[in-house]
Amino acid sequence: MYTQLLPQGAPKVLAVKLSVIGERSVRSNHPWIFTDSIEKINKEGISGDIAIIFSHSKNKAIGVGLYDPDSPIRIKMVHFDGGATLNKAFFSEKIKKAYALRVPLLRTKTNSYRLLFGENDGFPGCIADVYANVLVVKLYSKIWIPYLKDIIDSLIAVSGVETVVIRLSRKLQQDTSVTLEDGCVIYGSLDNQTIVFKEHGISFSANVIKGHKTGYFLDHRENRRRVGALSAQKTVLDVFSYAGGFSVHALANGAKQVTSLDISSQALDLAKANGLLNKHKGSHKTITGDAFAEMQTLIDKGTRFDIVVIDPPSFAKSKKEMVIAKKKYKQLAALGEKLTAKKGILVLASCSSRVGAEDFFKINTTTLDKQKRSYTT
Repeated sequence: MYTQLLPQGAPKVLAVKLSVIGERSVRSNHPWIFTDSIEKINKEGISGDIAIIFSHSKNKAIGVGLYDPDSPIRIKMVHFDGGATLNKAFFSEKIKKAYALRVPLLRTKTNSYRLLFGENDGFPGCIADVYANVLVVKLYSKIWIPYLKDIIDSLIAVSGVETVVIRLSRKLQQDTSVTLEDGCVIYGSLDNQTIVFKEHGISFSANVIKGHKTGYFLDHRENRRRVGALSAQKTVLDVFSYAGGFSVHALANGAKQVTSLDISSQALDLAKANGLLNKHKGSHKTITGDAFAEMQTLIDKGTRFDIVVIDPPSFAKSKKEMVIAKKKYKQLAALGEKLTAKKGILVLASCSSRVGAEDFFKINTTTLDKQKRSYTT
């Protein structure tokens, strides 16, 4: 049962024509239309208005998006190849398709998953994560607010959750026109902010009200499983560990010693607690501090680990930060190499979207090539 009325609006329909480059982008199913690609629009819109994209040559609808006047990405596409009516049936069909892709995952002793992944599922600026029987919907744009009730109805129907929590981006939290509050429970009830869930049979917890993002980082699930599978009787260092995703998988799979390193003592407390949710015989140490400095201290002490995992936060949230980000990735690869024992494994990760996979791979291989030891990738 809903615990509060959700905002409702009456979106207008806008007719839009784009530049040649913009139209080409829509025809290639790109989810974003930038301001400078809009050539003509029949009236000014507000957040969530429906933008029908028309072809130049045939004056025929080629796609539908949601208008966002607060962003340089002025239209976020939700449908391609013609027109569409954005009603409950429309969103329900998209959500059913998204859920169908996740069904195989639910057969792996896992009950936490990302049900909606923004642009990937046709919901740009909207994330929906499931933790056991709790659904957390995070909004990064106001465009979804007029459609929220229809979307959440469909998410509940396919996932079978009992509780729904709304999380808001920092920008939306500061927007006085948004009546929802970050962390509000809009459906069902929540006796405890911390939800225990399973990932490949291993128990974790997420604070769905105050935790980062939606409460946990689900994106490294398969990498965590792989590290765990390699960890039996090994020593493991988990750098930027946060809630101990890699650490806990390693412990639960028989690692003899795991060290979690993070600048946040609260995150490390959560990592320790997550470790205790599972049976393990290995020791779990924590180091609180700046990762670069603490890694150098470990190197100076001659400490080495069989497996070193380095999964930092985003270093390049804007284009101007890319140079610094690349420098930091080089530093981490060099530090990681020195901490990895002979015949050990070094795992390097990036969540900086502006640093592509090829660039990241090149940064690391170039750095490792300069070290005095051989390696394979």
